Amino acid sequence: MLILAHRGASRDAPENTLRAFTEAVRQGADGVELDVQVCASGEVVVCHDPSLERLAGVDWEIRGTPWWKLRTLDVGSRLGFGPERIPLFAEVLELLPPAMLINVELKCETVDDHGLTGRALAVIRDLRAEERVLVSSFNPLCLFRLAALAPNVRRGYLLDPARSFALHGRALAPLVASHSIHPHFSQITEARARTWHAGGYRLAVWTVDEPAEARRLRALGVEYLITNRPALMRAALQ
Repeated sequence: MLILAHRGASRDAPENTLRAFTEAVRQGADGVELDVQVCASGEVVVCHDPSLERLAGVDWEIRGTPWWKLRTLDVGSRLGFGPERIPLFAEVLELLPPAMLINVELKCETVDDHGLTGRALAVIRDLRAEERVLVSSFNPLCLFRLAALAPNVRRGYLLDPARSFALHGRALAPLVASHSIHPHFSQITEARARTWHAGGYRLAVWTVDEPAEARRLRALGVEYLITNRPALMRAALQ
């Protein structure tokens, strides 16, 4: 089972920042999970929320704010850490060791992704990171677009436990995922794990911070464990 640090080692550093990704490396994670969006000036940035209210106390939308403004914000202090800034996707790819797996989540809830899929793919290709990345999304349309643009890039379908499992976990997942299914840990049962594995899919389960749950998932054959606490999960699974 590979350990992927959720938004970096986000229990010990501000999420989705260079500091969090550096901490994930220090804690021995096998890879990281991160979120990407396109800002108003076209750059692909690493940030989870569509708005900066929670992280920086301002009501700016990522999609409506240019990079030169986004880079001035402190997104660490409100989370209880020191000041940190939003990084570019390219900066994170350049920072992380070549051996680390990077699970890139395309953050988009609309039919029109405003160029996100194509721009994120361009960054991946520019840095020759195709073999290092696994691209996931809750939005099946983003994964359809990615399949058309780059069929060889690994795709994983994220499952929301608030949505119909029959539609998303059974019907849509095999249509849009080429590599993995990404359920919430509460959605994983022995029968579901067996069915997905029989279909040739790996499982990337989010977000697991409890040792007992990590051990349960390992027993079910889960391949990727997404956690805020990579060092703790590593110790629990040894």
